[in-house]
Amino acid sequence: MTTIGLIGGLSWYSTAEYYRVINERVQAERGGHASASIALQSLDFAQVRAQQESGDWAGAGRVLAEAGRRCEAAGAEVVLICSNLMHRVADDVEAALGVPLLRITDAVADRARAEGWERLGVLGARWVMEEDFYVGRLAARGLEVAVPDAEARTTVDRVVFEELTQGRVEASSREAYGAVVADLADRGAQAVVLGCTEIELLMRGTSPAVPLLDSMRAHAEAAAAIALHGTPAHAW
Repeated sequence: MTTIGLIGGLSWYSTAEYYRVINERVQAERGGHASASIALQSLDFAQVRAQQESGDWAGAGRVLAEAGRRCEAAGAEVVLICSNLMHRVADDVEAALGVPLLRITDAVADRARAEGWERLGVLGARWVMEEDFYVGRLAARGLEVAVPDAEARTTVDRVVFEELTQGRVEASSREAYGAVVADLADRGAQAVVLGCTEIELLMRGTSPAVPLLDSMRAHAEAAAAIALHGTPAHAW
């Protein structure tokens, strides 16, 4: 079985979901007591969050790159960054590794294509919604991407960092996100990407206007397919 490296703790809530989803998929296919071979580096999100807020992306890149190297040293044959936002430093991590980096945007694009979706809305931290490292990479895969308006982006970003990454799930925020999803659907989105790995915790059990593409699940299931078969294609 291929060993998967996880750069986690970004936040730990979503890292726990990565671990659960990967192992569920492996056990479902292999049966019995089977579980995935995983090398996990769980970072202190307080440190990384301070680097985000100060704009020290070079420092954050070094922190994640070193975590990736530790995963590789522990036997990882492919590495994942368990965060949408921290793919802002994916090039730094990839350059530090001698094994492949499985990017979350590629897993999202593969899942969208498998579902037949060509026009996506994206929710996430403001950098995810506004900068080219995320929406640009999806567009480069031939997908049309829409993001919320400026006021809605502020709300979405606030909920991510003031609530979800601290383990809080508020009914009022669930309602606000539902309205944002509905607006993106009205603008032509066939599905909306939950481009923060904690958003699924907020939207779980809701009835959105269009399907939700959970980036964490797409990424984790692609990793499970690599663990089992050496290729993410089996995930779909």
